[in-house]
Amino acid sequence: MAEKTLAAQFNKDDLSVIDHFTYCFLGDGCLMEGVSHEACSLAGTLGLGKLVAYYDDNGISIDGEVEGWFSDDTEQRFLAYGWQVLKADGHDADALRAATLEAKAETTKPTLIICKTIIGLGSPNKQGKEDCHGAPLGNDEIALTRQALGWTEEAFVIPADIYAAWDAKDKGAKSEAAWNETFAAYAAKYPTEAAELKRRVSGDLPADFVAQADAYIAEVNAKAETIATRKASQNALQAFGPLLPEILGGSADLAGSNLTLWKGCVGVQDNPAGNYVHYGVREFGMTAIANGVALHGGFIPYVATFLMFMEYARNAVRMSALMKQRVIHVYTHDSIGLGEDGPTHQPVEQIASLRGTPNLNTWRPCDTVEAAISWKSALIRAEGPTALIFSRQNLPFQARTDAQIADVAKGGYVLAKEKGELKAIIIATGSEVSLAMEAYAQLEGVRVVSMPCAEEFVKQDAAYREAVLPANIRARVAVEAAHVDYWWKFVGLDGRVIGMTTYGESAPAKDLYQHFGITTDAVVAAVKEITA
Repeated sequence: MAEKTLAAQFNKDDLSVIDHFTYCFLGDGCLMEGVSHEACSLAGTLGLGKLVAYYDDNGISIDGEVEGWFSDDTEQRFLAYGWQVLKADGHDADALRAATLEAKAETTKPTLIICKTIIGLGSPNKQGKEDCHGAPLGNDEIALTRQALGWTEEAFVIPADIYAAWDAKDKGAKSEAAWNETFAAYAAKYPTEAAELKRRVSGDLPADFVAQADAYIAEVNAKAETIATRKASQNALQAFGPLLPEILGGSADLAGSNLTLWKGCVGVQDNPAGNYVHYGVREFGMTAIANGVALHGGFIPYVATFLMFMEYARNAVRMSALMKQRVIHVYTHDSIGLGEDGPTHQPVEQIASLRGTPNLNTWRPCDTVEAAISWKSALIRAEGPTALIFSRQNLPFQARTDAQIADVAKGGYVLAKEKGELKAIIIATGSEVSLAMEAYAQLEGVRVVSMPCAEEFVKQDAAYREAVLPANIRARVAVEAAHVDYWWKFVGLDGRVIGMTTYGESAPAKDLYQHFGITTDAVVAAVKEITA
């Protein structure tokens, strides 16, 4: 998809600088995975003609012969997706080459090449068995296999004729030189597009982006709107989208709820040069595809669903962090504030799970300003992914100085300075910042710390962290409508955490906050108790 979209955005009738195939190798186990259905179904729908998948059909998985647990008619399955399906002897190089050329000739459909093979072919005692799936043959069987194959070379020695047959350095160098020549002609004729393509592929943002983003944040602050942060997120997209043509967005059938569509969005299903993907109900596939888009280069992908449905995509989120890819995961409907949809749709443990993921920044902004800054942070962060967590319900605007606005990007900052001597600290995120501020109005000697991104806060130097959370102030209360356990690291075992320890219930949001004791009165009582 990345190749098709980037090609549509940059190729000209007379010069094509984006023109390559994507090859994927699959096994029986891969096709049992649900994500294979999600991704392959969408690939067929989008007509990704430069996608070629080789299916190693050996009928074996780790537990043995797959007939007892995998009896799909794979050919018919992929034909139903809208793929071209070819078959070849997986041990016949000429047959595989012929199938590959036929696959490349089909430009409107992705192709599955079913390669019938025997696992461990050549091993007298283990071929065709699970014994050689993920385990070494063993010295005795290796000796027998070498004999059966007529292989007399020493271990790790490749005969010169075989090495030469597989050596593609010259071919690769010629291909690269040909492309460089094409790109030079492209740059001469289309200098603006060439410079833009180089910028996007390198992952650099436009030189003036930060300045324009800061100007927008100032505008947001001046408006002082009380709106849902999901709406604030959409407003940020509307501001940043026209500045960043590399943004490739999408939602898992919830665009109207996630508010991920902005006025410049064009669906790739209708226009290959578009900038928005309607992924359908495919949270895992969507997120995995976004990882692939980021790895391809030329795009900054964002994908969206309800925070609760992050669970369906969890492994792909982990992979974006593991691979250090700039993928933006947008999650709305962030708490029991979802209300009547009930505990199946009310996230509780998901924020803690995201915060526990190495190299993932997790933002939960409390208002329009923090939402805009969270988007800016996610877009400029080139070394890894970001999760942006937004509310369904309206959240009150919080007044800030210019210095406080600058500190938001540090992940945690003093939103309200103590009146008189500092005695206690309230830490809050998202929708619960307003509860903290309401409690603040009733208390003396208390400061409110908004911590929209704990990962960024802990990266700050010791002096800044000490200025925000002085070590000598042990009277600390954290409040968040999510699982309480994450916050003990900031409040200590002698602190207090107001939040969730159970799943939610179905009721209006205000009733749920009252029922679970996530209230202004609870915050006030906790501060008084801990400072008594």
